[in-house]
Amino acid sequence: MTNAIELKEATVIRGGRTVLKSVDLVLRPREHACILGPNGSGKSTIVKLISGELSPLYREPAAIRLFGQERWELFALRKRLGIVSDSLQASQAVDESVMDTILSGFYGGVGLPLRETARADMANKAREAAELLGVGAILDRRAFELSSGQMRRVLVARALVHDPEMLLLDEPYASLDIAARHSFGACVRGLAARGQAIILVTHELSEIPPEIGRVILVKDGEIIADGPKAEILNTRLISELFGLPLSVTEERGHYRALPR
Repeated sequence: MTNAIELKEATVIRGGRTVLKSVDLVLRPREHACILGPNGSGKSTIVKLISGELSPLYREPAAIRLFGQERWELFALRKRLGIVSDSLQASQAVDESVMDTILSGFYGGVGLPLRETARADMANKAREAAELLGVGAILDRRAFELSSGQMRRVLVARALVHDPEMLLLDEPYASLDIAARHSFGACVRGLAARGQAIILVTHELSEIPPEIGRVILVKDGEIIADGPKAEILNTRLISELFGLPLSVTEERGHYRALPR
């Protein structure tokens, strides 16, 4: 089976500084995994490599392959990879209807292109995604009027209209209040339970749902550990990851890290 994502000795230099150092990483189809690390660890750089926003230093063989290919036309890649991030939310919270925001997932932009009318099958797919995410009743509202939690669900619906092979959630809980975090967490668990491949990128253990079984620890531009969640989320490794003494606890598949 072709791997979804392959990084082989991937190195990224930005502003004269090495922000990713010869990283090896394989993500398989239909996998549920979490990339965990502190701010500035290199997580976002990995996300930008996967999304096509950045390229690694040239090497042979290629340092990155996405869905078995070395070269991608960006729009074609976005059809197979659904991305949700806090920065995407900022760009999408404009004077567009929720329906048009979800439909924009077919075009890879903000809202619908000028003089473009979505086909009936696109509209039906957008309504299905909206119902799945619990935002079917607000399709006529303007995106900028929504709460952060509602808008995050709209963005997931937008990402799902293509039936992507992988959903990449980059710090998806950022800016959400307690109620919205709880609601969005249930949404992520539901997607994982129905078989949607999910890669969650976060700095917070408590955001990792029980359905995610693999955790990849990133620190100072390197992967320092990668394996089953129960083996990786332990007091020693998490204390090393964040550079302070922490105590890791687990309850019914949910993990937390507290200062010792």
